[in-house]
Amino acid sequence: MNLTWLQVIIAAVFEVGWVIGLKHATTPLEWSATVVCIIVSFYLMIQAGSKLPVGTVYAVFVGLGTAGTVISDMVIFDEPVHVGKLLLIAILLAGVIGLKLVSGEKEEQV
Repeated sequence: MNLTWLQVIIAAVFEVGWVIGLKHATTPLEWSATVVCIIVSFYLMIQAGSKLPVGTVYAVFVGLGTAGTVISDMVIFDEPVHVGKLLLIAILLAGVIGLKLVSGEKEEQV
């Protein structure tokens, strides 16, 4: 895995942070952390999009963020765990991984 894909993964982790923050933030510190997560996630995604196919970057970013958010809700906020949810997350992640594997990425030389 190259560093640009690592940026996408880190951006998705920060996406989970800001989505959780939008739902649960109540203090100025929590709102500040949410804003920082928004800025970092979009900055990293935009940087990765300048070197990799934008559609693939966005799909991976959103897919990982969605899976991370659903799993975080179940683990941290006691959302009910259903086999159906877990199966759909697995399908989503398989699609994201498959999309990354089949994309004919051509990185620009900077």
